[in-house]
Amino acid sequence: MTESTPSPTKLNFRDATFLQSASAIENAPADSGWEVAFAGRSNSGKSSAINTLTEQTKLARTSRTPGRTQLINFFSLTDHQRIVDLPGYGFAKVPLAVKKKWNQQLERYLQHRQSLRGLIMLMDVRHPLTEPDQQMLGWAISATMPVHILLTKADKLKRGPAQNTLLSVQSRLREHEELVQVQLFSSLKRQGVDVLGKQINRWLTDDSVLADEVKSPSEAS
Repeated sequence: MTESTPSPTKLNFRDATFLQSASAIENAPADSGWEVAFAGRSNSGKSSAINTLTEQTKLARTSRTPGRTQLINFFSLTDHQRIVDLPGYGFAKVPLAVKKKWNQQLERYLQHRQSLRGLIMLMDVRHPLTEPDQQMLGWAISATMPVHILLTKADKLKRGPAQNTLLSVQSRLREHEELVQVQLFSSLKRQGVDVLGKQINRWLTDDSVLADEVKSPSEAS
């Protein structure tokens, strides 16, 4: 085990602290250790999910104007393990030039960041797999990057429709099931937080695990 290799112990997400912001990949922390990134459309509930996971109400801050914040935010769990909050994507009012620039940055990050162990993708359960989501997912799959999808705001639907959406998304992504897993999630109700935490813990502490399957829809809800 090298000096920069995390030890296989359970992480305490409450220990998360802000590390730095980067306006471009070139300004990111050194590409060493391990990290898991959160990505999602503007208003997908990304900041809320990070705050719920870490039990800190203001760790990841939400912009009052969706699509305005175009920074990559890094949070330390330990000296060698990080959570990364990627800029929200897919907001229609962002200028085309800005959108193009950040699409390029996100694609480069997913395909070339050596310390990236997995991607947490957040999608509103009422509007999953939008075109921007599919673009992001395509970049991750082309980089053979494990993806764990959170169908967020699950409390907005009754249990039956939420489960049906989960099954539908799993079915649509079945050809990529070795890389892509899906679960229901609600920051408000803390639904699915334990499943999310276990997945991130596996990615950041076990070098032999690239992805772990959520065994059944009922366990992921």
